[in-house]
Amino acid sequence: MTAGAGPVRPPAGRPRSRRGEGERLRDEILAAAERLLLRTADEDAVSMRAIAEEAGVAPPSIYLHFADKSELLFEVCERHFAALDAATSSAAAQGDGPLDALRLRGEAYFRFGLEHPEHYRILFLGKPTTTPPAWLSEKLAEAAALGHLVEDVQRCVDAGVLRPGVDPLLVAIGLWMAIHGAVSLMIAKPAFPWPDPEVVLDHVLDTQVFGLGLPPQPPTGAGR
Repeated sequence: MTAGAGPVRPPAGRPRSRRGEGERLRDEILAAAERLLLRTADEDAVSMRAIAEEAGVAPPSIYLHFADKSELLFEVCERHFAALDAATSSAAAQGDGPLDALRLRGEAYFRFGLEHPEHYRILFLGKPTTTPPAWLSEKLAEAAALGHLVEDVQRCVDAGVLRPGVDPLLVAIGLWMAIHGAVSLMIAKPAFPWPDPEVVLDHVLDTQVFGLGLPPQPPTGAGR
């Protein structure tokens, strides 16, 4: 070292991201994946490289935030799951009484699924091997959408419009399964000559919701 010269400094490494930049990049990656998913309507067409190009970042940057494509796409769809809860709750709030609110929540779920088929497919129709572990059980069981559906059923029981003694959780899951079945089939088999979606919806809700209503009462004086 030359006399009088200052100490030799090591080469500067990559500058640290400013506070909030990492979270902003993460949001940009999610937004890019969302745009591609909506544009292509095909999960298989949304590759990590395509997402990187859409977001304007290098592919390795994505892996700093997401382990793989499944985790990334499920987070995109998780936002839609929150939007689903908001849409169904908004619809239920317009109900004229608890039973009408329950029906309106079911209608909103049905329409939301058909309007967002690829998101619905990823969330509810994916193979267990490509589903992030948390989405196999915990996230669905803890989802606000399911909790609010159970609350609606409980209000119907409390109001005396459903048979006493029914299990609100079981009723909610049964209603979810029925509407999910209709949505899933119409998404998976779009070329099938289905009846009008509104007719299908009315039939499912009539048999599922009103089938749990109070049994008809005998006319006054019957049996005398």
